[in-house]
Amino acid sequence: MKEHQEEDKFTGLPENAFRELKPGEVYNPLMSPSKNYPEVTFWSVSWGIAMAILFSAAAAYLGLKVGQVFEAAIPIAIIAVGVSGAAKRKNALGENVIIQSIGACSGVIVAGAIFTLPALYILQAKYPEMTVTFMQVFISSLLGGVLGILFLIPFRKYFVSDMHGKYPFPEATATTQVLVSGEKEGSQAKPLLIAGLIGGLYDFIVATFGWWNENFTTRVCGFGEMLAEKAKFVFKVNTGAAVLGLGYIVGLKYASIICAGSLAVWWIIIPGMSAIWGDSVLNAWNPDITSTVG
Repeated sequence: MKEHQEEDKFTGLPENAFRELKPGEVYNPLMSPSKNYPEVTFWSVSWGIAMAILFSAAAAYLGLKVGQVFEAAIPIAIIAVGVSGAAKRKNALGENVIIQSIGACSGVIVAGAIFTLPALYILQAKYPEMTVTFMQVFISSLLGGVLGILFLIPFRKYFVSDMHGKYPFPEATATTQVLVSGEKEGSQAKPLLIAGLIGGLYDFIVATFGWWNENFTTRVCGFGEMLAEKAKFVFKVNTGAAVLGLGYIVGLKYASIICAGSLAVWWIIIPGMSAIWGDSVLNAWNPDITSTVG
């Protein structure tokens, strides 16, 4: 069948895209089922693989550094819209969906791997008989990703069609809005590019010239050092570009929850443990541990 050659003008999603359908109401998707659009092409697959590699590395680095990963779907969607607009590709919505889908699925695998696989290497310090090879790590991650996708396929029709408008899916909603904004060509990718350049320059200055410390702590002053030594009361802030950007992506609500958890640990739990069990040795049934809680 010949591909549809005439360029469609996607002006926006239908009014009933994000609400429950009334009895007898039909949802007409943005991409008409009666037409053929370019979707799985060399362009979309190659860019999707490139995004998967790039954002897998970024998610792994950030997850191991700060213990928090970001969902790559939204920035990948922005990049897909930007590169498609810059290349003047026609009817690129289907291709952009494929780019975003391939690129974003890597984040799920990475998020599971970086929080479990390092534990295997840590355990080797106490149990040398535990050996892990690169191939075992690779195969387990690969099969885990394939298994997750296979489990997701049967639920696709249920969540997308049968449960239309019943769940908010805020992240998917934001990604969809980015994808359908492709009529704006490359303008959506410009803020991401500028932010990347600013963040890279910021971290380069910190790492190369050391104009300021990436980790600010109250130990910089005498009073703060005294509080840290006497009461284990410390305030620390990581000012790296990746952490600041992560807070923006996560949003104010969840960033506040994470911040509140950190404050509870460093200002309440740790000082409280030091005050209650300061000279005690809680070895957790390990006689090799002789340090006091304080």
